[in-house]
Amino acid sequence: MPVSASLLAASGALRLASLNLCTDEYLLLLARPEEIASVSRLSHDPADSQLAGRARRYPANRGTIESALAHRPTMILTMGGGGRSTARLASRLHLRTVDIAYPSTVADVEATMLRVATALGDPKRASGWRRRLARLRSNVPAARDALYLSAGGASLSPGSLGAEWMRLAGLKQRAVAGGRVSLETLALNPPKVLLRSNYRRSQPALGQGWLEHPLVERLSQRSVITDGRPWTCAGPLMLGEIQRLRDLK
Repeated sequence: MPVSASLLAASGALRLASLNLCTDEYLLLLARPEEIASVSRLSHDPADSQLAGRARRYPANRGTIESALAHRPTMILTMGGGGRSTARLASRLHLRTVDIAYPSTVADVEATMLRVATALGDPKRASGWRRRLARLRSNVPAARDALYLSAGGASLSPGSLGAEWMRLAGLKQRAVAGGRVSLETLALNPPKVLLRSNYRRSQPALGQGWLEHPLVERLSQRSVITDGRPWTCAGPLMLGEIQRLRDLK
């Protein structure tokens, strides 16, 4: 006979289901295997997640609490998914819901790491990650003029979370009109560093074709390729990517 969520909660067994690609990262980095009930199906795709190999050890859900129930969670981890209906359903099933806001700053990411570790019953689980972040913050390289570039010329705002991560790598995101890099800018006023995302680079699309324009290719000597997957959530996995970018110097 299946064990109900309320009985699992009463037993003290902790099993978390993450309903979002971004919350998957926190769960996979901080939880013990027996504490993971399921993760979102996006995390099973290596084109979307650096943690796909680890994520595939666990069942996938469709990003809804209903699809996660079959895996008997006692706690739901989400990032704004489902709104009040998710919270009401979780309450009826005696499931705790940890709803995380999308971070605006690196400090928000750190706070979320600590919050999820605390929800797992051990705040110290976030300590190693926080020490690595502290080391990065203690020795920030001199900033170089840079432009983040992804498919279709999409870029970042200088005040964004992504731009703050760039600063920890010694890169200063330049302001661009409408959040997009124009070919004119690349031709007449190219940055010192063109940080090029390889997110779904092999996927045929008009936006990917833009990156093959001769003006973009001409800046190959100034280009640094970055793994575009962590930038989607700009969460805890950024720590490894920023360290990698530093080590390229």
